[in-house]
Amino acid sequence: MEPALPLLLDTHVLLWWAVEPQRLPEPLRQELSDRRRQLLFSVVSLWEVAIKTSLNRPGFQVDAQALRQGLLREGFSEQAITADHVLAVQHLPWVHRDPFDRLLVAQARCEGLTLLSADRTLLGYGPDVRLAAL
Repeated sequence: MEPALPLLLDTHVLLWWAVEPQRLPEPLRQELSDRRRQLLFSVVSLWEVAIKTSLNRPGFQVDAQALRQGLLREGFSEQAITADHVLAVQHLPWVHRDPFDRLLVAQARCEGLTLLSADRTLLGYGPDVRLAAL
């Protein structure tokens, strides 16, 4: 049996997995629970969570440090941001304007990962993105 391809979770899917797993369909929860599957989170997502939390918007208070620690405890690997990732953003088509999502797509492409996202717009980037069926 071939090992499952590694998945980089986008910020929404990552938060649902960590904070509200019931928002994910059971088949996806089972897939993400399979220890044979390498799961990654990006420093980009921690940055996005930290910024959104610091804006003090009602209904969004997530401690980025606690999120990181919990994900590492769960066996996730952390994907750092590199200069190659940042430079790759300039070559992406303008399918999506969100800078966090664009950097996540660039990371997936540079690292040979599949980005698991709930955002249908990101499918415009092609096979590097997989839609989380919600």
